[in-house]
Amino acid sequence: MYTVYVLRSLKDGNLYVGCTSNLKRRLSSHNSGRVRSTKGRRPLTLIYHEEYEDRVTAFRTECFYKTAKGKGELKKKIENHCRIV
Repeated sequence: MYTVYVLRSLKDGNLYVGCTSNLKRRLSSHNSGRVRSTKGRRPLTLIYHEEYEDRVTAFRTECFYKTAKGKGELKKKIENHCRIV
């Protein structure tokens, strides 16, 4: 399984989208400062994730969520997810 995940920086409020096959380990890497792109934005909290069977679909989804159109769709998904939780 592959997970596309969204983190929110508690420092600046910005979002980070990533993809991994081991979410627990990846979150630990982000919050311990081992990921260059989020090192200065710690602490980070997981706010949304989606699971995929195959790597290709997961990475395509991650790339899409980093586009202008994808950011809009992701924002709607996160808002709906937050209403449910």
